[in-house]
Amino acid sequence: MDFLKSAVASAIAKGPAFPYTFGDKVDLDPSVWTLYNGIRREDGSNCSIFAFDITANRSALPLARNALKKLRTMRHPGVIKVLDTVESDSYIYIATERLVPLRWHVKRKSLSPETAKWGLYSVAKTVKFINDDAASIHGNLKVASVYTSESGEWKLGGFEVLSNVKDDEAVIYTYGSLVPDSARYTPPELAKSGWDAIKRCPHSAVDSYEFGVLIYEVFNGSFGGSDQAGQTKNIPPSMHSSYKRLTNANPKARLSVGHFLDQGQRNGSFFDSPLIKLTDGVENLGVKSESEREVFLDDLDQLTDDFPEDFFKMKVLPELLKSVEFGGGGPKAFSVVMKIAAKLSNDDFDSKVTPVVVRLFGNPDRAIRVCLLDSLPLMIDRLSQKVVNDKIFPQIVTGFTDVAPVVREQTLKSVLTLISKLSDRTINGELLRYLAKTANDEQPGIRTNTTICLGKIAKNLGTSTRAKVLIAAFGRSLRDPFVHARNASLMALAVTGEHFSDEDSAIRIIPAISPLLIDKEKLIRDQAIKTMDVYLQKIRKAVASMPDSALPPESTAAGGPRMSTPQPAESSASTATAWAGWAISSFTNKLSAAAGEIQPSSNGSQSPSLSAPTSKPRPAPSSQTASALHRQALKSPPPSAPLSRTSSSGGIGGAESFFPGPEIADDDGDAWGDMDEGNEDDNFFSGGNETPSFSSSATLTKKESSSRTVSGSAAAPYDDGSEPDFAGWLAAQQAQKKSTVVGIKGLSKATPTAKPSTSPTTAKKALPVSKAKVAPAKKIDLKPKSTDDDDGWGDGW
Repeated sequence: MDFLKSAVASAIAKGPAFPYTFGDKVDLDPSVWTLYNGIRREDGSNCSIFAFDITANRSALPLARNALKKLRTMRHPGVIKVLDTVESDSYIYIATERLVPLRWHVKRKSLSPETAKWGLYSVAKTVKFINDDAASIHGNLKVASVYTSESGEWKLGGFEVLSNVKDDEAVIYTYGSLVPDSARYTPPELAKSGWDAIKRCPHSAVDSYEFGVLIYEVFNGSFGGSDQAGQTKNIPPSMHSSYKRLTNANPKARLSVGHFLDQGQRNGSFFDSPLIKLTDGVENLGVKSESEREVFLDDLDQLTDDFPEDFFKMKVLPELLKSVEFGGGGPKAFSVVMKIAAKLSNDDFDSKVTPVVVRLFGNPDRAIRVCLLDSLPLMIDRLSQKVVNDKIFPQIVTGFTDVAPVVREQTLKSVLTLISKLSDRTINGELLRYLAKTANDEQPGIRTNTTICLGKIAKNLGTSTRAKVLIAAFGRSLRDPFVHARNASLMALAVTGEHFSDEDSAIRIIPAISPLLIDKEKLIRDQAIKTMDVYLQKIRKAVASMPDSALPPESTAAGGPRMSTPQPAESSASTATAWAGWAISSFTNKLSAAAGEIQPSSNGSQSPSLSAPTSKPRPAPSSQTASALHRQALKSPPPSAPLSRTSSSGGIGGAESFFPGPEIADDDGDAWGDMDEGNEDDNFFSGGNETPSFSSSATLTKKESSSRTVSGSAAAPYDDGSEPDFAGWLAAQQAQKKSTVVGIKGLSKATPTAKPSTSPTTAKKALPVSKAKVAPAKKIDLKPKSTDDDDGWGDGW
């Protein structure tokens, strides 16, 4: 190889200038030419170079010179395109477009039936032109004379004996037998009578026979001789009849290539195919009328994957892209573009398709936009992240607010395709803002698809805002009047449970799902149960690892705890007994620990405070034991005993009548109401060293407030770190009451009972009786609710 290159270089140096660089040698069938790959020095483009060494093969010089002459003068799309030629005393060089011998494809059997017919159609048109328009005979038709260009088109060469029938001294008559391997392809009449027999037969007879041999070689690989002529092995059935007439032994009965071409173009015949129609009409696609373009594009849609990739890449694709962008080809043309682009390499896609796609996304035509969004899955892998994030997405977001619902919906669906190519900043910023708008869209289907979209892209959202966004969006969708929107939200919650904390699941999600357990639609009820089970299992798993109690361990200091901790009941039947025993034992323990007597106040009523401990000796303890007090407390009081507290509306029964206590003051009702309204446990039992404070509309006089003091012997106030101190709370309540504490019969020494002081202020007041208000009938609003959630994420949610 190096020797050949050096020989060629030395020959060029001695001869005329040839602005092409020789490359690798290409294997060929037996030929007078040597084929090289070449490069044009001016622009670096690819080319092929046919080289003939005169000194080494002088006997074939007439054939080489005839081929050079005919290639220069024969102009046809099916003929090899010549770029430059040079001839000297020692060599002939012909530079052409880059070519690949058809023999390579035939040997590899890489030609599909449709591609083979398309190539034969192209060669048949070229031979018809030579026979009819140029009144010439090719005389060397075979696979070795056909090449494929970079666009995949079949180009005819082998012009060594191409001759005009009007030339009596044509080279075909004299040198036809010198063509390499001519004996195998020579028609029967020439093999029998010599090449002069051409003059006695129709001039197209030789090319008809050899074209039939070419058909056989294309479908079978090789031709062994005249015995195989006319055999139909592997040849398409629709071509059998016409093919046999091409290879008829009688030259006068043979079908000309022109007639063979006409028969193949009839409706339903072997050359009537979308691929062949495409090649005929693609070059003037831009000047076709709208109806012609529609027909042409319909034929393109019928194409399967069985087409020549190179031809579509080099010829069809550029024409279609121009038609889509400038010629009104529309969505149908772009769908064909995507079909062809699937066969392109990444480099070819970036250079030929990507720039056009970016420009098309800026096109205001809605039909083009919808077509682009539909085709986005086919090309997203070919588009770089920078192109999608910086150039395409800013154009796509205009579709979120388009007035056409179909554009909004297709834009929303495209998010799933685009999400992998968007930056985190774009996803958690601009994209979520637009999804918040589609979540409130007037079209229920778009609202539903937004919920589905959020569920599928949950893993792509930022961890700092993911739970807040999803809970706000899904919570709103759970209240949507559209049944499928609610169902979509339930299903989305079921598959995104891993993204929510245990606290959010228990406090926010489960309560939001609960109303749907009794939804009017069975579809929603069933899905709500499934979703609820998902979160209940999540909560069960979380609490399994939690400690049994968060309270500190019981203190072993003197005195022990004020109350015993209830133990779990063995059965449901013993639950009530366990609760009652806990309450009574706590009460009696408190009584047994109390000391001193209730002293009357100076104004005739009893003091609201317990006597403080003094240095005087305590009185002897009562002979009654704690158990006796317990039994006495369980007995029903006699009817004559003043056990119940009275109010303007009658006695208050239950535990208060069973355990007598202080009379209800005029401001007690207001204080309970305030606690109910606050609905806070911290208001019920105040921590620290302060006494519980309840708001009331009634005000205290200075004298009353000054008399409300708790002695140092009072029980310690409630501490948040321990169990509730009911006794301490009762003592604090007594210190705040304006009424006199009535002695409890049977638990202390009898003392004269003083009537409570009745002032004008207290005599007129009674416990307020709350009146139930009838709520107005609730109206069902079918529009999506626009109430603001407390999440603080976007007004749109």
